[in-house]
Amino acid sequence: MKRLWIFISAATIALSAAAPIQAQDRATTLKKVEQTGTFTVGTRAASIPFNYLDDNNQQSGFAWEITQRVADKVKETVARDDIQVRPMEVTPQTRIPLVANQTVDLECSSTTHNRERENQVSFSTSFFIVGTRMLTLANSPIKNWEDLAGKNVVVSAGTTAERLLRKVNDEKKLRVNIILSKDIDNTFMTVDTGRADAAMMDDMVLYSLIARSPDPKKWKVVGEVLQPEAYGCMLRKDDTEFKELVDNVITGMMNSGEMAKLYGKYFTSPIKVRGGFNINAPMSPVIQDLFANPNDKVL
Repeated sequence: MKRLWIFISAATIALSAAAPIQAQDRATTLKKVEQTGTFTVGTRAASIPFNYLDDNNQQSGFAWEITQRVADKVKETVARDDIQVRPMEVTPQTRIPLVANQTVDLECSSTTHNRERENQVSFSTSFFIVGTRMLTLANSPIKNWEDLAGKNVVVSAGTTAERLLRKVNDEKKLRVNIILSKDIDNTFMTVDTGRADAAMMDDMVLYSLIARSPDPKKWKVVGEVLQPEAYGCMLRKDDTEFKELVDNVITGMMNSGEMAKLYGKYFTSPIKVRGGFNINAPMSPVIQDLFANPNDKVL
């Protein structure tokens, strides 16, 4: 009898200890915001034109404006009128862990949605599609991936571009010397100063780097697209309630034409950063199709 009592007591204690953890696991992002009064969103310093600081030191960008629309909807949905939106700067290395551990509630920038990342976080409806290519000097002999053999190539650490570069390097036995950089600006600086022969990144980010460089004619974007990738907003894993809210905001922006207007604002008009420049990248058929048929598919 004594042994049975000890067993029952131990089981009761274990269940009691587990209960708060289970309750915490079930808590949604919206519940957390309601309880804390704070909605924490990820910011980037130089993910131009998606999420960046402009010349007035204000957060700006195509994806940042999506963040603002989601924040407005969160304020409208949560049952208190004093919700504070708290920005938190993230990097390619920190963005996924900070969303996964629920420090950051939403991160919208130039983050690729893929199966591997789904093990840690969830993704919204996609809001952009890019392809991984290379930036190099206009007079460089580099035209495609095979031309990287024995070259120095820089890539931002913790990105899907890094993973793709390592894959093509191994598969094609290119013996590339891979240089890891901390962010987009550092990546460009590495190739601009001659420490790397090429930089590997999402094509639209490369076009923005060329547009804001002192001499755009000095550069070219080359290489077949290794892999098309969809950008989505990151949120905590398996929070279906919050994902539905974010998806509805993005889909609504696409259906209303607001997303197309944002595209024009950031990709075919001058933006106020680094003295002002125009990426001048008309909307591709792939982007047009995404806006007409919103989805959260992995490409």
